[in-house]
Amino acid sequence: MTIQTLRTLLFVPGDRPERFEKALQSGADAIALDLEDAVLPEAKQQARDAIAGWSGARTPRVILRINASDTAWFEADLEMARARGYSEIMLPKACDPEVVGRIARHMGPQAGIYPIVETVQGAVRMRELAAASGVRRLVFGTVDFSRDSGIQNEDGWLPIRVEMVLASRLAGRAGPIDGTLLGWNDPDALRAQAVRSRSLGFGGRLCIHPAQVAPIRAGMQPSDEELAWARRVIDAVDQARHGAIVVDGKLVDKPVVDLARDWIAQGQS
Repeated sequence: MTIQTLRTLLFVPGDRPERFEKALQSGADAIALDLEDAVLPEAKQQARDAIAGWSGARTPRVILRINASDTAWFEADLEMARARGYSEIMLPKACDPEVVGRIARHMGPQAGIYPIVETVQGAVRMRELAAASGVRRLVFGTVDFSRDSGIQNEDGWLPIRVEMVLASRLAGRAGPIDGTLLGWNDPDALRAQAVRSRSLGFGGRLCIHPAQVAPIRAGMQPSDEELAWARRVIDAVDQARHGAIVVDGKLVDKPVVDLARDWIAQGQS
């Protein structure tokens, strides 16, 4: 796993330092130390101090979610991040590519920025955000987007999700990270939601509880049936000498072979 291919990203409240190491052991590909929504205003400084004092700051599996650029905490969050070596930064309420570029310049050439698209303004500027300097991947903030847009039915988010995948592809970024799921007691439902995200072109999902990690990770990977089909395709290509290649009664051309290779690679990561 690299930060570009992570499938599960687990949030941890920044004012709960006793959970930081446990989160790293949860099986999540990476963790997001949260200075924003999970921390009350009166606890922001306490959370910042806890994160600043944690020895795990420099691991590439740690992303820091700072407060939005229009808040009183943004500058202090950013300064602490640079001083303590947090190079992977998640920006909430992202809507201005200039702010993203400013963070990249402030953090230096090793910085990786994860703009969270969770407002209507951010949604209409996704292509600019994806193309901004230092961006690793876009993130969909489903809960806040629902509140800001008024679209309460998840089916209504489909155009936004598709546009996010297209914007990421056009900018040469990895597949975006889909939003949080608020329940964690139904593994089958979690996996099904992750399967849907993957089918739309997303590369991962946010997690808010350790119990979500395993089923979401499973749903974000190719299924056993998909991997078996991919291997049949590759075997047929390897054995073919000329003429059309048919697998399971269907013709196989280059895009199909490329997809099969992609799925096999995903299954090995």
